[in-house]
Amino acid sequence: MSSLNVYPDQAMLENSEMVVVDIRTEPEWRQTGIVPGSKTITFFKMDGSYDAEGFLKAMDELGGKEKEIGLICRTGSRTSQVAMFMKQQGYNVKNLAGGVMKLMSEGYELSPYKG
Repeated sequence: MSSLNVYPDQAMLENSEMVVVDIRTEPEWRQTGIVPGSKTITFFKMDGSYDAEGFLKAMDELGGKEKEIGLICRTGSRTSQVAMFMKQQGYNVKNLAGGVMKLMSEGYELSPYKG
């Protein structure tokens, strides 16, 4: 059984069939940028609420349970919760631990969010 938490690096993000989903909020995407090619789909809204059913529907539109999905947030805290939930629902999901802060600290270049 593979680990739920993985520490992303440039090679993993660029040479993988994994779909990267950035679950942060739009202000966060604008502040730091996003992983090139990632999908921006918020899980937790600004007030802390969420729509799990709507989020899973969006994941199904990306390939669903057949597709490897890598979740990323600022530091990996939110994605660890969401990845565990998705794993329980049968998704092939990874928490990209350390999030965009880890990538930025290693010099990984994020793309501006164009919204």
